[in-house]
Amino acid sequence: MAGEAAPGPMRVLVLGASLRTDSLNARLASLVARLVRDEAGADVDHAHLDEFAMPLYNGDAEAAEGLPPGALALRDRLTACHALVISSPEYNASMPGVLKNAIDWVSRVRPQPFKDKHALLVSASPSMVGGNRGLWALRVPLEHLGTRVYPDMFSLAKAHEGFSADGDLSDGGLHARLAEAVASFLRLVEADTRYVCLRRRWYEFLGDCTDAPVTQRAQD
Repeated sequence: MAGEAAPGPMRVLVLGASLRTDSLNARLASLVARLVRDEAGADVDHAHLDEFAMPLYNGDAEAAEGLPPGALALRDRLTACHALVISSPEYNASMPGVLKNAIDWVSRVRPQPFKDKHALLVSASPSMVGGNRGLWALRVPLEHLGTRVYPDMFSLAKAHEGFSADGDLSDGGLHARLAEAVASFLRLVEADTRYVCLRRRWYEFLGDCTDAPVTQRAQD
């Protein structure tokens, strides 16, 4: 519409979900953050999970003290962005407990910040499956909370041998595939968040309380 200011760049939270400083997933998160910024032109909030200290979730502690500062800080960073990228290690064929704990705490916030947020999941692992099993496990709580998890996930196998000295992927084909996955994901996010002519059809997550009837919550 004439007279409206042009929208600013998209904002993307790239979260390295390993507590170890120089982990393989921290390196992958750094690479994704660079791809988001340099090749897609989006603003990046590059975060590490160790920035958000939280105790193990305990309903009694929540009732007595409320949400911990780390959970509220992660909520604020998530709310300020249009999309989320998580680079997560795989622990015993699933997601790390510290990441699940963070999701559990942040899910207690109202309004629920994961709902309707777009997310891209990536992983790096020394194994031959690249952490892919952990990403499938991670999809479950995120999709339950209403997150729109991008169908194409990226897993870097033999990741201890997978990075070049400049931080790119050693395999040019894999690097191109990751760059294309990031670009395609951001095109979807841009279409969904900026083009008001598009209509979406998504339903509230289980337990999402609203005054509107469920039939009116469906977006068509």
